[in-house]
Amino acid sequence: MSQASAPGKVILFGEHAVVYGQPALAVPVTQVHADVEIEASSKPGIWIDAPDVHLSSGLDALASSHPIAATVKNTLSALGFSPSPLGRGDRGEGIEIRIRSTIPVASGLGSGAAVSVAIIRALAGYLDRHLTDERVSAIAYETEKLHHGTPSGIDNSVVTYAKPVYFVKGQGVETFHVGRPFTIVIGDTGISASTRESVGDVRMLWRAGRSHVESLFAAIGSIVRTARQLIQDGTPRGLGPLMDENHALLQEMTVSSPELDRLVAAGRSAGAWGAKMSGGGRGGNMIALVGEDDAEPVADALRDAGIYDQSAVFFF
Repeated sequence: MSQASAPGKVILFGEHAVVYGQPALAVPVTQVHADVEIEASSKPGIWIDAPDVHLSSGLDALASSHPIAATVKNTLSALGFSPSPLGRGDRGEGIEIRIRSTIPVASGLGSGAAVSVAIIRALAGYLDRHLTDERVSAIAYETEKLHHGTPSGIDNSVVTYAKPVYFVKGQGVETFHVGRPFTIVIGDTGISASTRESVGDVRMLWRAGRSHVESLFAAIGSIVRTARQLIQDGTPRGLGPLMDENHALLQEMTVSSPELDRLVAAGRSAGAWGAKMSGGGRGGNMIALVGEDDAEPVADALRDAGIYDQSAVFFF
């Protein structure tokens, strides 16, 4: 048997602008994760069991564009294996890939990237092969294209490295030091939203008025650079006003929603130092920066404002 796990993620600053060359900051959320187990099976072929997305199927029955099927096939290709002989006796008669995840789907927490990374690493382990983090991230990025159309690459990067990252598209990944721990409350609207659609809508805005939209991107990039310095210097409270500013810019880009705005306002009113949507928008999650003693009151305010499943996740 081979097992692998990958965390969720949350974007602190820079979503959408990162697609256009601006930097972004993201951190892993280890409280939620995707887990994959692979073992030999008496059933022929490669069988995939993913009850969280109501999937139980042989690999051959899935379209090549299915994200899980694509991840399996791309990983096997990278490792020098073919799906057909692998499921006919290399390790028993076939293999079974079991996928479980506690990461909400389409919520901005990196569910798709986490599943991909866990599959890639579990398959490499099952076949006694090693893949570098860079290679794992590259394979996962190919699947991200199926999920999101024109992804920035930040999701697969932060999930693969499982460290805070400063990311600029096309320039690789920089991990960075956190000078002082800080507390984030994450609130999920419970609304599944397509990142592909929101990214596409921002692209339409950009095409319609490049000068103005690029000024928004540049403002977000400046926020990201300032935020990184504050985090490294150990002065996280200064991130609060930057979150508020970043959220306003994302609202102008039409990627927020009434539900996100309501949760953001509730978090601020309850004492959060700052709050913003996180991820693709139109649903998914928001984040609030809080003092450690204020985490529960802010979480309670989010619950009262309609947070999904009456819960919140904390990142320290």
